[in-house]
Amino acid sequence: MATVVVGVALMVTGGVQADESRPVLRIAYAEFPPIEYRDADGEAAGLFVELTRKVAEEAGYTPDFLYLPVGRIYLYMKTGEIDVWPGMTGIPSLREDVLESWVRPIPVQLSAWYVEGTPPLAHLDDLRGKTLIVIGGYTYGGLLQKLQIHEEVRISEAPHHRAGIDMLKRQRGDYLLDYREPVLDILNQPSDRVLRDSEVRTRHAAWLYSLANPRASLLREEFDDAYQRLAERGEVPPARELEKGVFIIPGFPEDLPR
Repeated sequence: MATVVVGVALMVTGGVQADESRPVLRIAYAEFPPIEYRDADGEAAGLFVELTRKVAEEAGYTPDFLYLPVGRIYLYMKTGEIDVWPGMTGIPSLREDVLESWVRPIPVQLSAWYVEGTPPLAHLDDLRGKTLIVIGGYTYGGLLQKLQIHEEVRISEAPHHRAGIDMLKRQRGDYLLDYREPVLDILNQPSDRVLRDSEVRTRHAAWLYSLANPRASLLREEFDDAYQRLAERGEVPPARELEKGVFIIPGFPEDLPR
């Protein structure tokens, strides 16, 4: 996974200067480092942000990045207050409100983190009788809702990734459900060395287009075509073939998107 992320990062570094005569595209982004985040200067940053900027400019747009909580992004995708979100595929609550890009440039792993000495998570049923820490605002592609109605799984919410890690180390939960990239990005304390993870599933980063925008279908075609042109010039990695999740842990709900 790290190899994929580094490879994409090397190819998208740098960009074209924005042309103010081009139409502006309202693009949401959230706190999901190193994929997308707001940097110390308050600017949009991260691997997927830079890739989005490059593709938007190739497609003829000036990107206007708006930093929002995930819940607000969901709302604005429904109302059309934003045009595009570099987010994740298979979000049940947005199924009727967005188009997903055909290009899926980045695989993203969802993991169950635990402290060394705790048994790895081999089956979702292993969460029975356990306390699961989750990150506030994350739905995990619909998985959280399924776990919340499970009487034998206790849910504890952390406000952000670092807080989730610290709660886990203080034994305020048995497992932490969180994406691998943001966690690896902040494992910088000596005591973090006790952390391990079990893969729960692989998801895909993609561009999501608000269906409240009548040009959503055209935007998708323009972005996909722009990505293909950049790939042919060697400026971004070749488009990955459309595929379902590479890995899904046994016991994963059958009715959730793969």
